[in-house]
Amino acid sequence: MQREYRRLSQHTRHLLSLPEGLNVDFKRETQAVKASDLVAFANTALGGTLLIGIDEYTTEDGVQRGRVVGCEVDDKARLTLVNKATGCIPNVDIHIFTENLSASRPIFRVEIPPGQNKPYCTQRGEYSIRTDGRNRAMLPEELLAIFMEREGEQFLSRFRHAVQQLEHQLDSVSHALSDGMLGVSERLHELDHQLQRTLSRIEQLTDSNKKRSRNLMQALRQSQDGIVQLENSIAPVINDKGQHLLQDIEHKLGMLLDLLDIDSSNGNGH
Repeated sequence: MQREYRRLSQHTRHLLSLPEGLNVDFKRETQAVKASDLVAFANTALGGTLLIGIDEYTTEDGVQRGRVVGCEVDDKARLTLVNKATGCIPNVDIHIFTENLSASRPIFRVEIPPGQNKPYCTQRGEYSIRTDGRNRAMLPEELLAIFMEREGEQFLSRFRHAVQQLEHQLDSVSHALSDGMLGVSERLHELDHQLQRTLSRIEQLTDSNKKRSRNLMQALRQSQDGIVQLENSIAPVINDKGQHLLQDIEHKLGMLLDLLDIDSSNGNGH
């Protein structure tokens, strides 16, 4: 951005063709600029311009205009303006341009944009605002409106930030739940597969046990029949003790067959 002009810029010439008003103020020298002048423009909606090195005069029509008379534009003068801007609360942002350098009457054009941290005040606590051609103290309702607007914007900013954080957290939770449900589904599928394999093995074992039980029952029945035949054959020649022993063996074989019949029935029921 160009900061120095050998002649007057088009913007400055336009402002000089107008009287002091809502967006422009004429000052004879930098010492005439007060902190309240900067605050007044910063508290407006559009900001404004200070033309320093300008003297006011009245035309034949009775209208006030600005006339270039020049001022000091060295570093000391520039620093004076910067110090006044940084002395405001909060600091007022200013842009300083030097114009008409080719002539013997250079001037400062100081642009004050509308402040982003309204309301602004001087170190003495003076709140002012630019009106038509002058500065005036801000009314309580104007200050209240600015404070309410600023707090509302800050609340909306914090609210939007909180919503963004919440949306991010919800996305993270949703992603975690999706991954978790996928893991649970895979685990359930694995358990179901293991259960099917176990049931198949149990069924195989049951079939094998059934077959073994049938073979054992057949062998026991054959043994029981053989014992009965043996008992009938030797009954006339054995004593009472031997006969009781054979009867006891036959009884135990019968009990074993009954148990096997029960197990076989239970297995068929399942």
